[in-house]
Amino acid sequence: MQRHKTLLSGLLSLCFFTSFGQPRTDSFLTKLFATNRNATFQQVIQHPAQYRLQIIYTQINRDKNNVPTFTNYYFRVDSTEYFNPASTVKLPLTLLSLEKLNNLKNPQVTRSTAMQFDSAYSKQTKEWTDTTAQSGYPSIAHLIRKAFLVSENDPYSRMYEFVGQQAINESLHARGYLDTRITHRFVRMTADENRHTNPVRFIQEDGKLILAQPAAYNTVPFDFSRSAKLGKGYYVRDSLVNEPFDFTTRNKLPLESLHQILKSVMFPNAVPPRQRFNLTDDDYTFLYQYLSQYPGETNYPKYDATQYYDSYVKFFFRDSLHKQMPDGLRVFNKVGWAYGFLTDASYVADFKNKVEFMLSATIYVNSDGILNDDRYEYEQVGHPFLYQLGQTIYQYELKRKQPNAPDLSRFRVPYEKRLNDKRPVIKNVDN
Repeated sequence: MQRHKTLLSGLLSLCFFTSFGQPRTDSFLTKLFATNRNATFQQVIQHPAQYRLQIIYTQINRDKNNVPTFTNYYFRVDSTEYFNPASTVKLPLTLLSLEKLNNLKNPQVTRSTAMQFDSAYSKQTKEWTDTTAQSGYPSIAHLIRKAFLVSENDPYSRMYEFVGQQAINESLHARGYLDTRITHRFVRMTADENRHTNPVRFIQEDGKLILAQPAAYNTVPFDFSRSAKLGKGYYVRDSLVNEPFDFTTRNKLPLESLHQILKSVMFPNAVPPRQRFNLTDDDYTFLYQYLSQYPGETNYPKYDATQYYDSYVKFFFRDSLHKQMPDGLRVFNKVGWAYGFLTDASYVADFKNKVEFMLSATIYVNSDGILNDDRYEYEQVGHPFLYQLGQTIYQYELKRKQPNAPDLSRFRVPYEKRLNDKRPVIKNVDN
């Protein structure tokens, strides 16, 4: 699989990722957003600080040889304004997991190799089998499917345990994502417990050991000098605490970093070499499939296609009325939602109309200022806004004249077809 030549400057990209505290809004987006008169959309656009709104739109143009160039437009983007990344952190964890497998250089250990998680420290849990997998065992490939298709949480925690807290952060920082931190699993643990990660082993089909990875511990301290407190109160079980919720030690993934990480997956040669992950062409094909495949197309896991409909994790094409995706279009993306934040980083490829673009956004919808009360305006404001945002950019792209029509064949990947078997469907996962 050929990769695109880069037209970006590594120095320019490095400067972009090490300059903090510079909110940016481009007049182009301000003018474009004024053309959408939807009431919910305008409510948010006219009060962006209230909604902690940040948007990045990347316009892609191809030359006659199909080599892309990228133009970024920003709306209120500020890496120092905290938002909870929620499940978007599953994207870098996936890439680091695949990279670690490749770096092992063991032909018996692939993303499909059965693996088992043991326990060796407080609150750690074992996972020796997985009934949703065709093999009956966990594997990196199956963890990725579950993390992408409906954004299950346990796969993230298992990839966190496989890569290790120290390696995760050192790898991301080495790539220039200096204001990013990954500090915890998606289960309730102390800071010390999250520094310890489980023993992991890879096994053959007959149970014979291939490789054993010992438990690990992160000795490197985090920089928590920048405070991140939000809201006016929060619940701990049934008790209201009347003070801001403290995110200072929680995961952090600024929107620019998330956007660039997705770009490194979709256009690896369009980012500086040090920001690329050590992935094979087959890895890229696998990622493209499960970043864009629908739950209802997938056999393992066999999700309930009614509950987990096509646009379930495609926020720029999802609202209460739009559960089906446009014909001929695929979205390669990762979303996250928690504590009133909704975030999506997407590459959109319309094969029918020869349109492509990247769009990332985060919005905070918590009008009462209380966290952990499950009274967020996801359905009333968040999803309708993100849908309108996606459609504003998409409709603009459909009309925009391009110098050359893009050849999107790199992103055409095979998708599964749901088998008509008698296995029960999976509902109500933790995501």
